Amino acid sequence: MLKTKKAIDKNNSVISIRGLQKAFGDLHILRGVDLDVYQGENLVVLGRSGTGKSVLIKIISGLLLPDEGQVNVLGEEVALLKSRELMALRLKVGFSFQNSALYDSMTVRQNLEFPLVRNSRNLKRSQINDEVESVLDAVGLSQTIEQMPSELSGGQRKRIGIARTLILRPEIMLYDEPTAGLDPITCIEINSLINEVQEKYKTTSIIITHDLTCAKETGDRIAMLLDGQFAIQGTFDEVFASDDARVQSFYNYNFTQ
Repeated sequence: MLKTKKAIDKNNSVISIRGLQKAFGDLHILRGVDLDVYQGENLVVLGRSGTGKSVLIKIISGLLLPDEGQVNVLGEEVALLKSRELMALRLKVGFSFQNSALYDSMTVRQNLEFPLVRNSRNLKRSQINDEVESVLDAVGLSQTIEQMPSELSGGQRKRIGIARTLILRPEIMLYDEPTAGLDPITCIEINSLINEVQEKYKTTSIIITHDLTCAKETGDRIAMLLDGQFAIQGTFDEVFASDDARVQSFYNYNFTQ
């Protein structure tokens, strides 16, 4: 079942990007990117591998610095923040990594406790337990609490990675290829979870993907990154109604439904 579209408040931009440029040596990845992401929406960034999608969200989260341009997140100019200020901002921006980034030597419980204890040192054990159980329930994996990551399927690891991000209650979620490497049924489950997170936790999200099924099912708005810039933005149907040959080529190659 497809995502129910809703009205987005375009007067409340929580991420604002202007003139963003990023190169690695002679390889120019982002060539003057402009983008606004609005409160409460799921924005899908589409593009082929190597077009700079992951670079974009790493700059948004302060993991990479831009060469030129401004990136404003929740009212803060990211590149100008000092270390302590950047750490404070990152607590409000959850990053769901493509490989889930779980600690193999820790149980699911310990993986979830780690960011909570590290950033909220005054919590009681009962509070920690409640938070862990709450986010596990939210991703539908309460039964895995004492398991090791090696005992989980790829889809379960993705869900636990999302749970570990949610435990700090971020205002913004950044999903890097959330369905990559998963079977079709698990992809459907992850897409549904992204929508459930948006609804339950009132997050604003950027979803980086080249999976058009993921884009169609999770995105309130689609922005297609082509040749280092956003070539077209709109709903899924609006984007792929474009007569731009690059957009049609992407659709014909990728869409499987």
